[in-house]
Amino acid sequence: METQSFKRKLVNIQTPHPHQGFLGPDHTARAVIQNDFVNSDPFIILMDDFLDKKNGQPIGGPHPHAGFETVSLLLEGEMGDSAHMMKAGDFQIMTAGSGIVHTESIDRESRMRLLQMWLNLPKKDRWTTPRVQDLAWEQVPKTSLNGVDIRLYSGSLAGLTSPIQNHVPIIVADILLEPGAQTIQAFSASYNTFLYVIEGSIEVGEDQQVLKQNQIGWLNKFSVNAPGELTLKGGASGGRVVLYAGQPQNDPIVSYGPFIADKEDEIKALYKDFRQGKIAHVSTLPEAQRFSY
Repeated sequence: METQSFKRKLVNIQTPHPHQGFLGPDHTARAVIQNDFVNSDPFIILMDDFLDKKNGQPIGGPHPHAGFETVSLLLEGEMGDSAHMMKAGDFQIMTAGSGIVHTESIDRESRMRLLQMWLNLPKKDRWTTPRVQDLAWEQVPKTSLNGVDIRLYSGSLAGLTSPIQNHVPIIVADILLEPGAQTIQAFSASYNTFLYVIEGSIEVGEDQQVLKQNQIGWLNKFSVNAPGELTLKGGASGGRVVLYAGQPQNDPIVSYGPFIADKEDEIKALYKDFRQGKIAHVSTLPEAQRFSY
C-alpha cells in the first residue's frame, strides 16, 4: 500500500513594506506578520527591525510583557547591555508568561538587524513562570552539505536538534543556499509554516515557485501529524531564508499593547499589576530561570 505524501508548497506570498520604526528616523521596520492570528497561529507578530543609529542619544527603555514569548534572532550587529550582549547569529527566547519587564535601550552609535517574534503560549501555560533562554552563535547546531548551510535555532530539522526548550513546538532555521543548490526537508505537515527571504531568492516546492528578498511565503498545511516534505532551491544568485514552523494552538487570544491574554479582564489586571510595580524586571530572575547554551 502506497504511503500518502504530504508535499509542502507556497499558497500565499506577501511583500511587507518598510516604514519608520518607533525608535525614530534611524529605525526601519517591516511588519512581516501582524493582525492575522487566526491564520498565523501560533505566530502572533514578526517584526524585521533595522537600526542604523548615528548618535549617542539614548533610545528605548523598559516595558512589560505577559502571556506569550518573544523569539529574537539577531541577524546583524550587537544589542544588549553589560549584563547580556547579543551578537550576530545569537538567538533568544524570553518566556514572559505571568509577566516580566525588560529593557531594550541603546545609548551609542549602533547598526543592527533583528527579527523579533511574539509566539503564543498554550492556554495551559499562559501564566507560566518567566524564563530566558539564550543560544549563542557558537553553540547553534549547524550542517553544511552540497551548497546548503542550515543553522537550527529551535526544534529538530536536517538531523539536528536545538537545545532550546519549547512550550509550543516550533522550528526556527536559518538556511543559506548557493545558486541551484537544493535541499529536501521533512517535518510535521500540521505545522503552520512560513519562509522569510533575507537575501537573494529561493524556489519553493516541487512547482519551484520563486520567493524573493523581503517576501514572506506561507505554505499549505495538513490536519494530520505526519511528516511533510519541503523542497528548497537556491535562486540565480543564491538565497538566504529563515524558516519558521509551529504547531497551531487553536485557542482565541486577546491582544492589547504589550500583553496577550485569554480574556479582556486579564489585560486590565496586567496593566494594574504593572502600574503597582508587581511585575519583576528580567534582570531579577533567579539563575534557575535563566538558561545559556
